Amino acid sequence: MLKNTKAATKITALVVDDSKINQRIHHKLLENLGIENQVVGNGKEAIDVHCSGKHFDLILMDMDMPIMNGIEATRTLRAMGIRSTIAGVSSHSSLSEDTQEFIEAGLDDYQEKPLTPDKLVAILHKVNLHV
Repeated sequence: MLKNTKAATKITALVVDDSKINQRIHHKLLENLGIENQVVGNGKEAIDVHCSGKHFDLILMDMDMPIMNGIEATRTLRAMGIRSTIAGVSSHSSLSEDTQEFIEAGLDDYQEKPLTPDKLVAILHKVNLHV
């Protein structure tokens, strides 16, 4: 019986945010939980990464970004058949119309910024990604 299956079940994540500060914070939060992650600056880059053949267990998606926002990127990823867990992370209230549109685009979860270790763990537990 294999005792160390952790390496075989390593969680991977994609951080999609145009803010360099948020990129660093989200990258570090994931890294501290042992989650390998890649960072991109907008929704188009997230689409491009998936088109290149990469797959992620979790995508942390900002809503407001240049070139392609999180709503459009989430819709596109879902239309491409991407089944990764997509968690929207934005400064918008969860009651705003924009946020509702974001959720309806195909999010699995939504958290208001700032993303904290507790919020990240809640996302992971909600979708059965255990670290």
